Amino acid sequence: MNGNVYVVHCIDTEGPLNESITATFDRVYGLTGIRLKPSYETLEKIQRKEIDLGGFEEVASYVFSKRFQSYCRTWYEVEDMLSDLTSDGFRKKYKDSYGNGWTYSWFIVDLADFVTNPRDRALGYHNVWDHYKQFYALHDIEYDEFQWHAHPMSTYGEANRCATSYINSPHILQSLARRLIDKGFFPNCFRPGYHTERPDSHWLLEQYIPFDYANQAVEFTEYDREQGGIADGRNGDWRRAPSTWEPYHPSHDDYQVPGDCRRTIFRCLNVGTRMRCMTQDEVDKAFARADAGEDTIIAFADHDFRDMRPDIEDMYDMLKSAEKRFPNVKWVNAKASEAAKKVLKLSDTPIHLNTEVKRYKGKCILVVETDQDSFGPQPFLAFKLRGGRYYLDNFDFQEPRRKWTYTFDADTIHEEDVEAIGIATNSLVGTGALKVITLNNVILKERMW
Repeated sequence: MNGNVYVVHCIDTEGPLNESITATFDRVYGLTGIRLKPSYETLEKIQRKEIDLGGFEEVASYVFSKRFQSYCRTWYEVEDMLSDLTSDGFRKKYKDSYGNGWTYSWFIVDLADFVTNPRDRALGYHNVWDHYKQFYALHDIEYDEFQWHAHPMSTYGEANRCATSYINSPHILQSLARRLIDKGFFPNCFRPGYHTERPDSHWLLEQYIPFDYANQAVEFTEYDREQGGIADGRNGDWRRAPSTWEPYHPSHDDYQVPGDCRRTIFRCLNVGTRMRCMTQDEVDKAFARADAGEDTIIAFADHDFRDMRPDIEDMYDMLKSAEKRFPNVKWVNAKASEAAKKVLKLSDTPIHLNTEVKRYKGKCILVVETDQDSFGPQPFLAFKLRGGRYYLDNFDFQEPRRKWTYTFDADTIHEEDVEAIGIATNSLVGTGALKVITLNNVILKERMW
């Protein structure tokens, strides 16, 4: 029997981006190492390959083409694009083998607590989340899914820079805590900012997130090594990872190689950029794997601050081309979480989360239990304190992977300071549950997935 190809459109959802002409030429310098005086006339010459850029004329023409400079600079422009992308007419132009329309997986970021913001990014907790949720509610859209994206903070707190340290980025865990308590959401899928993971993010994900759409392993050429920003593993280092469409569990000490960790890493190549891009050959490789009987995910990463319609058109053309060469293979427009479960052949067994605040010998104790093993060693635990502070902590372990407690006292949190408690967990099969409660056992929010 043939397998299916599950097509997952992963969107790093960050809101509008307003790049000035000066900032564009800073990127030209970052790519080529050549400093040019910023002007629209010079930019057009770069687009036409009329300026000597030391061998980077072709890639610069592509990276800085009019297509990729077509930024959504305001929320109005983002929502104008969304109105088309999410319409039934647009979706059905790109139907899969079963007649299902195009599907989006929005990996939403919180860009919070940054110091400078030269690109007019959408800063603040819930800013991007609220815009998308309100848009979907206003237009009564029930397709698609929302997941988690994170951008570490640079040393100088610049919202336009890409960093790698999660340890030095407290807003990342704050994002999870606030989204849990304020919005009643916890993810089971993740996309890393600038496609980059390191040991600290690797070990954080291993605590809580079953499905990681991050691997960008491709055949690395001398041409790639010469490009600024990606040489020698500078950003998005997946040089040792599998360059096939086979998912893998990473090793504890090296996220790039298969090992015994719990989460599954899926390959996810780029569209609309200069590096690690989806090609017809890569699409054909996914169809060939399915033709040999293996259900296969072919995932690709996009950004919402550019017009994504040309990217979808390009991807669809490659899918239709592969379909002709592999007529026995069916392809499916799928959400990130459902595709992961299908390909890994996981059950939909729900995990039930039981919580109770008890009084025992003068102590106030939170007791948490699950009816199957949690994904990581403990659920995610967060508090909203009076005055607006959000705080994360660890449980005391009573029965590993099944039962935990948290005692409110002078060494943890005074119970009178607690406004809400958020608890969330995924299971080993990617199902999950969350509760947001008070110390009086009032359930404020509850959700299973």
